[in-house]
Amino acid sequence: MTPLQEKAEKVRQFNRFYTRRIGVLHEHLLESEYSLTEVRMLYELASHPTLTSADLCRMLGLNAGYVSRVIGGFEKKGLLAKSRSNEDARATRLKLTDHGRRTFQPLNDASREEVMAMLRQLSEPQQEQLVHAMGQIHGLLGDQATPSYVLRDPRPGDMGWIVHRQGLLYFQEYGWDAEFEALVADIVAKYVQQFDPRSDRCWIAEKDGQVVGSVFVVRQDETTAKLRLLYVDANARGLGIGRRLVDECLRFARQAGYKKMMLWTNSVLVDARRIYEKAGFQLIEEEAHHSFGKDLVGQTWSIDL
Repeated sequence: MTPLQEKAEKVRQFNRFYTRRIGVLHEHLLESEYSLTEVRMLYELASHPTLTSADLCRMLGLNAGYVSRVIGGFEKKGLLAKSRSNEDARATRLKLTDHGRRTFQPLNDASREEVMAMLRQLSEPQQEQLVHAMGQIHGLLGDQATPSYVLRDPRPGDMGWIVHRQGLLYFQEYGWDAEFEALVADIVAKYVQQFDPRSDRCWIAEKDGQVVGSVFVVRQDETTAKLRLLYVDANARGLGIGRRLVDECLRFARQAGYKKMMLWTNSVLVDARRIYEKAGFQLIEEEAHHSFGKDLVGQTWSIDL
């Protein structure tokens, strides 16, 4: 056996071990009526508010005919609704119904709990080692033109990093003074002091072991969530991290029972505004103001969930 064949056998051995470990050889996932692939499609539909059949084929590497059959089954069960795309009349947008989200949520929760149960068997350093190793595998086998990154919950030290990096970046790129850094520090402090896991969430984006982005969701009122402090480091832009962070915010807000999400930004932040527009946010108010040492135009954006 050649050295390459020996390596291939080790990879196959790992594949057999891991598929047994996570239980993906079961005919139906988590004792539900849905297969692993069907649940994965539900996951993507729940995570992205506007997808087409072609998007699902590309994201999951599936045959168009198979995707069409599954979508048809979802539609018959009332899990899925279709609408014409505003951008391309030939494309059909897919969106989970309320029934579809209620069907998917316990599957998603059960899947997460299974993985958490596996991780609880390890110490925290071992958990970090495992997640890092998986990130390396993803990076080596994924699209080389799009280096991998992970989203995770904040750890000690991350909040100070957010204040430091945002204060520095907005000074370097826009000339904003320490007033902005003070604002970020105040938002972060209130998040930590008033944190409620039922209504609030923070994501940290990490690439190659380095923190490269972050975002927050906080409660504005009983029915309204607020997206705050979206940030992506300059050396990690172009990877879709900002879009993914916003998608996660929207997904969490829907699951938390919010009906609307709001955010405040400034017109000079063009890249962020494009992300909000693509996610479905609409500009509802503009107001000139002098802040952070600059004359700016503040903008309020909103999206119905």
